[in-house]
Amino acid sequence: MPNPQPNLRIAIIGAGPAGLGAAIALQSLPFASLRIYDQASELREIGTGLNIQRNTWRMLDALGASGNIKPEEIFRAADGHAMQHRNGRTGELVAELGQGDTPERHLHARAFRSILQRALLANTDKSKLRLSSRLTHIIENPSGSLSLSFQDGHKDEVDLLIGADGVRSVVRQFAFPEHQLIYTGKTAYRGLIPTEKLLAIPGFPDAVTFWHGPKDWVYTCNLRHGMYELTCMAGVPDNGDRVSWGEKADMEEFKTPWKDFGPLVQTILSHATDVQRFALFAGPRLESVVAKGSIALVGDASHPLSGAFGAGAGFALEDSYVLSQAVAWAYNQKHSISRALDLYDRVRSPHYKAMYDILDDFRRSDAEMEQLDLSFDEGVAHSIRDKWGPGFSWLYSYDVQEVWRKAAADEDARLQLASHL
Repeated sequence: MPNPQPNLRIAIIGAGPAGLGAAIALQSLPFASLRIYDQASELREIGTGLNIQRNTWRMLDALGASGNIKPEEIFRAADGHAMQHRNGRTGELVAELGQGDTPERHLHARAFRSILQRALLANTDKSKLRLSSRLTHIIENPSGSLSLSFQDGHKDEVDLLIGADGVRSVVRQFAFPEHQLIYTGKTAYRGLIPTEKLLAIPGFPDAVTFWHGPKDWVYTCNLRHGMYELTCMAGVPDNGDRVSWGEKADMEEFKTPWKDFGPLVQTILSHATDVQRFALFAGPRLESVVAKGSIALVGDASHPLSGAFGAGAGFALEDSYVLSQAVAWAYNQKHSISRALDLYDRVRSPHYKAMYDILDDFRRSDAEMEQLDLSFDEGVAHSIRDKWGPGFSWLYSYDVQEVWRKAAADEDARLQLASHL
């Protein structure tokens, strides 16, 4: 088996959490020469908030970035809950997700996306970052390397291409040209509301709260810095004008899905004045998150969903961690980069299969509810029971470091046995 080149040339496409996580994990490898490309002219996170779950904190620890996030920058519920589920008509607390034996430093937090971005960027070698670089063409060379062309005329040749370029990944499109995204029928509406306005509403909890209807929901959470986030998810027909990026929402369209919700939720929504809408697109599960022996997908590119159980950042960092470990393992064992990618795939693809299996269960629950004549409250109870229980909480406590150690040990044992035979 050929050895990796002494100078393994790596390009990372995308400088979001997935790309920065991969860069931090790989930049310390003495044999790796990497460049991070992003089409933006400056790195700035858009949107509202994101979750930092137990698995995300564990990865931030591994990357040495958790200390870059200050306690005063994030929101944690005073009573220690991770999430509340309330009936959107009555406001009644129906269920509450606790955090079990989670260490205090790894308790669930909610923060502006820019907080995580800055924490990762602080540990990134910025000399390796090239902005205003939109990838346009990828050519597979006879040697196995890949030639990259960018819109501004820049070119690069690499041995490993990492697609960290999101749901609409250019790298994934090259690796798997038959894979297609479609509108899911769901649209998210997002906005920010001054904290003082919401906390002045009688009965409004300063908590991480889902306000449920039978099918749609409203989410509110403190982001600190004087702002509360509002995210609403509703089924909206495709009128042919749905786009996945943020655009100013028509307020009449925005208010329509929640007409059967109660006065408390209506008051919350009345404070929303600048709302962006995001049509949600997704694609089927990829059978593999690697291709051509030289391409690896990380983050949303590897699991093309809109909204990944509120743990998309954690999944992205897990991908980046395992990929970097697999590359280092292959180099130390004098294996090719394709064998590193194969091992990466064997760790991460089963994880995403298990996640998609959960989504299949959700669809079965939705189909069952369509056949039942349920009241608003009965529909809420059905939805929370089937889709918001503890069935997927394992995702947040998933220890990818232990999974990686076992996978590497098993592969070492397999190769040793094969060499003896």
